Amino acid sequence: MVLAAGDVTDFLSVNLTTIIATWLNLLILFLVLKHFLFDRVNKVIESRKNEVANTYKEADEAKENARRLEAEYDSRISGAKEESAQIIQAATKKAQQRSDEIISDAKREAKGIAEQSRVEIEREKKIAVNKIKDDIADIAFSAAQAVIEKDFNSKDNEKLIEQFIDNVGEV
Repeated sequence: MVLAAGDVTDFLSVNLTTIIATWLNLLILFLVLKHFLFDRVNKVIESRKNEVANTYKEADEAKENARRLEAEYDSRISGAKEESAQIIQAATKKAQQRSDEIISDAKREAKGIAEQSRVEIEREKKIAVNKIKDDIADIAFSAAQAVIEKDFNSKDNEKLIEQFIDNVGEV
């Protein structure tokens, strides 16, 4: 399509009514869009802003809660370490007391055994001494009987005493 020279100038000419009509259309379009669209868009934008702010707030609260929990767990862990040290110390003390009791019981038992052995030795010693006394009495009785049966002179008397001493030495 070919345009004439006059048509090109009409096409490029500035017409005031067209400009005013365009501006009025633009203003009406703006007011209609503002009335029906901008309020809703602004509400959505405001809602999103609030959601983002709440998300940040919740994140900050969660972060603070995590810090608080971490501090609480750290204190619990240190408390648990102290408690375990106390438990170990108490167990060690109890074991030492039990060890001392066992040693004390063993010493007491050893003393009892030693005392029982000493009493037994003493009893056996008394039995042996009594047996020796009985043997001596028997020998003396035999010697006295031999003296009574024999008529003695001093030589026989010395011989009898030596035999008696020899018999006592054997026992």
